[in-house]
This record gives sequence, structure tokens and C-alpha cells, in this order.
Amino acid sequence: MFEYEVKEEGATQCILAKGRVDALSVPDLQRLLDRLILNGERVLLVDMTSVIYVSSAGLRVFLAAQKQLTKVGGEIVLFGMNTPVFEIFRMSGLATVFHIADSRDEAQQHLIEKECTGIVSASESIEGVRMEYVEGAREKGTLFVIGSPDKTAGSTYTDRDVVAVEASRMEFGCGFATVGEEYEEYKGLFGESMVVRGSFFFYPAVKHPSVDFLVNAHEDSGTVYRFLHGFGFNGPYRYVISFEGGERPLDLTSLIEGLFAVSNASVFGVVIIAESKGLWGMHLRKVPLMEQKPENGKSIFDGENFSEWVDFPVEPTFTNHAVVATGIAVRDRESASPEVQALMAEESSFHVHGAIFEKTPLSKNIARFDGELSRIFNELQVYKIQHILGRSRFSGGMAAIIELEG
Repeated sequence: MFEYEVKEEGATQCILAKGRVDALSVPDLQRLLDRLILNGERVLLVDMTSVIYVSSAGLRVFLAAQKQLTKVGGEIVLFGMNTPVFEIFRMSGLATVFHIADSRDEAQQHLIEKECTGIVSASESIEGVRMEYVEGAREKGTLFVIGSPDKTAGSTYTDRDVVAVEASRMEFGCGFATVGEEYEEYKGLFGESMVVRGSFFFYPAVKHPSVDFLVNAHEDSGTVYRFLHGFGFNGPYRYVISFEGGERPLDLTSLIEGLFAVSNASVFGVVIIAESKGLWGMHLRKVPLMEQKPENGKSIFDGENFSEWVDFPVEPTFTNHAVVATGIAVRDRESASPEVQALMAEESSFHVHGAIFEKTPLSKNIARFDGELSRIFNELQVYKIQHILGRSRFSGGMAAIIELEG
């Protein structure tokens, strides 16, 4: 029989395990570990004092969780094992895979020492949200506008509106774009898109869409993006930030406001890696070309046409999924240039697109921000690219700010 209790040990969750960890109890242990990891726990203490037996099935569950956590800078720390249980770990070759402490105090000391190796230079607590950050280069980046969104509502784009952007010129950005050589080949494949660190993702506005992407596209001098409209920006990270919501998830609007408490810029680009607690987003179902213009002559956003043209769920979606998002934000919309204001919806101070990936624990190690981006882009399945709305909620994550001229 297997029993457990979960208690808080400072900022860490501690599992007090009791009994046999075998094939019969593995489902309960698996559900427990999955729940804690999805809730954002990155370090787990396990009190093994009252565990009398661990089978290979039990070892496998511990090992799977350890692999998940080590990818994002976390770990499972075991303590209080009796000799027979320790021998099971040792004979299986796992005694060196986990940090196994003799006592609770030794386990806590290990966590304290690990915490002291961080590079955090400052922290802020804003409306219950704790933010820790490091500063980077003070050099400001540049923002450039691509095409115009004005023809979207009327669905009047033609081949003359396509703007070619060399991938090597665009480090970050978002818009309505695709790739291809001939207009007749790619004209039906435009969709919500984003560029993050030179990697390009787009979600074609077709009946049965699937995300397509080019990792590190900027390294190929021959790659060209085709935009109907959008924007791009280039520049160094001014700040890299980790953030953690309080008792309630943090919405995107509040996160952007919090980032402006860290940065003094009037406009910045942002890249976000976060765990979703419910996304509000939208994307077009069809490419707004002249040849697809609504027969009734009304806007694609008119009530008669909206559901045919726009995917806009009325409930939040993709809870607990990994999200990578990018876009721009302004401190004061009214003081922004007309060109920048035109990039955002009325009464909004930001424009953000996001890629939704599979459920997975995410690292909050700001020293490895780009490394986490690379891991996500190369290892995780991506489901959708959306325009992300301010009500979207996140449990925590990381963000990089690129301060921009203007």
C-alpha cells in the first residue's frame, strides 16, 4: 500500500511518501508528480523515510520526472532512505542520477547552495507578481513596419501588396506571412506568423491548418518571407526576466505593465516563454485576398461574415501548454507615432503573436533564456499561431525586453 502527503518546506513542495512504490501504486505517484510539475514546481523534495520498497516500475516514474525537471533546471531531491531502498537505487545505477541526502537538513542545505549560484541582479514585486531580472546591453534596437493591415477588413489584397523580407534582416517580429517563390503557389498559405531569434513560424489560413516553421531561418541567406502586413525588430536583450504569478495567474495585460516597471523605454519588443493558464486568441480562417472578398460586400469582421473568417473561441483554451510569444508594446499609446499606433488594435498598447506548444515544464533560468527557446523550437510539437489577447493568463515564465528607438 502507498500513501503520501504534500507539505510546503519553505518555497519547495515536499512529498512525504509511505509504503510500497510498486506497479500498483505507480499510477498514483505518476499523477502526483505530473500535477506538481504542471503547477510550476521545479524542485521537489521527497521524504523516503517511511518507504519500505521501490520496484523497477517505481524507479521508472521517479526517473521520468527527473528527466523532465532537469531539462528546465530543476530536480527531485530524495532523503531519508533506509539501506534496502538505497541499495535498489544503487544497483539500478540511479544513485548518482538523483541527489540523495541522508536527512531533511542535508536536503535543504543542498537547495540553499544551489539557489546561491544564480545571477539575479535585481528583483521587483508588482501587484503580487515577483519578477527577477538581469540587465543586458543598453543599446536600443530598431523597429520597421511591413506593408499595411488596411486591406484586411475588405479582403482586397493582391500580388502587388506582397512585401518580401529577407530572413537575415529580421530577428523578431510578427504579422500575416508565408514563404514561397511564386505567388500562385503561396497566395493561399498566408497566415498568422512570428519570428523569434530568427526562427519563423506561420499558421496558414486554410480549412485544415497546421503550423509550419523554419528554425534558424535567418542563417540561410536565400530565405525570404512574404508578408501582407506586419512588423519586425532587431536588437539586443536589455533585460531578461523571470516572473511568477501569485495566488492567481497573471494576465498578459498585467505582465506588459509589469515589464514597463522594469524598463524605462517608451516602446519595446518582447519575447515571452510562459506556461498558459488559459489563452484568449484569434486567427483568420481565410486569406483576405481580392478573389475571396465576401459576396455581400461587407467587412470580414461584420457579424454576417465573422464566423466564416475568424476563429475566435469564446472560452480560454490551451491551459497548461507552453507558449512562446513575441510582439511590441508602448508605454503610452497616445504619445506613440502614428505608424506604431497603426500596428495595434484601437485602445490596445501592445500587439503580440504566440505559438502554442505541447504541455511541458519550462525553465525559469534566465541565464539560459535562448537555450530554452532552442529546446522548445527543436523538441516540442507546435499546434497553433495566434494573435494573443490581453486576457490570456500565465502561471509564470520568462521574458526578454528589446528596447526600441521611438
